[in-house]
Amino acid sequence: MEASTTFKQELLLREYGRNVQDLVNYITRLEDRKERTRLSQLLINLMAKLNPQLRDTQDYQQKLWNHLFVMSGSTLDVDSPYPLSAMEYLNDKPQPMDYPFDTPRYKHYGQNVELLIKRATELTDPRERDAAIISIGKLMKTLYKSYNKDNITDDVILGDIREISNGKLDMDLAYIESNNLFESNPKQQDSSHQQQRSQNQGPRNKKTNRSSNQRNK
Repeated sequence: MEASTTFKQELLLREYGRNVQDLVNYITRLEDRKERTRLSQLLINLMAKLNPQLRDTQDYQQKLWNHLFVMSGSTLDVDSPYPLSAMEYLNDKPQPMDYPFDTPRYKHYGQNVELLIKRATELTDPRERDAAIISIGKLMKTLYKSYNKDNITDDVILGDIREISNGKLDMDLAYIESNNLFESNPKQQDSSHQQQRSQNQGPRNKKTNRSSNQRNK
């Protein structure tokens, strides 16, 4: 099949450059078939160096000969080691891609969170539903903090889960808050709180110890 459009030649010129195209034009004008074949093989070697990424593909030598055939306007008449083809895919227009028009209601959570919530509504075991709510709540809180510097409370996260699930998912807010279920690292937070308390109480303990010592004296 002939490569009749100039688009294909321009596309390949970007890869090999104008000088290669001029060499192709020179080879096609030669009358001696053996000389055309010899120079075409030399040009193929040059094209392989100019387009080295083709070596990682299958049958890259055949593709180089096809590129040469396309740049000749499908007129190259040589003793090629492969059947020459103008590669029909160069004529094909790219297929239109479907663009997702469904945008999540909460962009800071993303569409994947909504899909997780939808899956969670399909769970029938109450324990599995609660475990799913806790996991989703942790993820939502982490995503919100990465999207917004403001702190977000558990009641807001739980309210968003209720709204996205159309009221199908719910848990006891007091139970969530008392156990820090929506925190990614509750143990680390508890230990940090304990350290802060010990640091705050440390000077006070020293003062009380000093005062008690003075009284004893």
